[in-house]
Amino acid sequence: MSAESLTSKTAPQARFTMPLPAFLRRHNLQLWVGLAIMGLIVAVLAIGPLFVTADPNRQDLLNAFGPSSLAHPMGTDQLGRDILSRFLNGGRVDLMVAVIAVIVPFILGTVLGALAGYFGRWVDVVIMRLADIVSAFPFYVLVIVLVFVMGNGMASIFVAISLVSWVAYARIVRGEVLVLREEEFISACRASGLSTPRILARHVIPNTVSQGIIYGMSDIVLNIGVVVTLSFFGMGIVPPTADWGQMMNDGQQYMGTGNYGLILWPGFAVVLVSLALALIGDGLTNILKPKR
Repeated sequence: MSAESLTSKTAPQARFTMPLPAFLRRHNLQLWVGLAIMGLIVAVLAIGPLFVTADPNRQDLLNAFGPSSLAHPMGTDQLGRDILSRFLNGGRVDLMVAVIAVIVPFILGTVLGALAGYFGRWVDVVIMRLADIVSAFPFYVLVIVLVFVMGNGMASIFVAISLVSWVAYARIVRGEVLVLREEEFISACRASGLSTPRILARHVIPNTVSQGIIYGMSDIVLNIGVVVTLSFFGMGIVPPTADWGQMMNDGQQYMGTGNYGLILWPGFAVVLVSLALALIGDGLTNILKPKR
């Protein structure tokens, strides 16, 4: 039995669904549009600083809220800092934190979910009760509390997200493993004398990890929201490091004066990144769904 048919049995529903005509769905337009948008964003954030050489933290109080110009295409903020430079550097920081913060929960949740589903009994009870305890608290509240206790900064955000986000991956993989462990080829592996670690590493996890990867796309969106929200409330990336959340926090108090750029640019970027990742997640789901 192929990995595709196994993983599709308990595939979770996509969080975002774009209604498309049948001929466009056959070409998986969602995946390609999402990859194109995300590729463009990554390219701009990666290549942009090579052309925009202004120091994102350099202050020029005499040029506060300066208009768009050749030197400052997006103008300057309340401290005279170049908005475009801070936008590009802040985007790289936010995306890096969001993507890296998915890796540890993904690995931890996959391993724990595979152990719970494969062994069952007390192993399943212990891991799932721990997952129930973590999920009993609202996600944002628990992350904010952990960051508050550990202090601001990237390391605190990584640890807080990792301690909370593994639950979803564990439950997804556990559900896949509960189906997979009853398959004949797993019984054949046991009968042939393969060790349990080898069965898990070579046959169980590779055949159940795909749904976790799909969920990871939406999890990156959630992590971006966490990072931006924490920074907006002064609990995320430590200043003077540029960050989209900090930019929106700085700009919200000046909206009454007509200076909307500080909020509109990072806000639009967060929405665009979220849309791209949601489309990619839906496209991957279409690839893995059962063929009828």
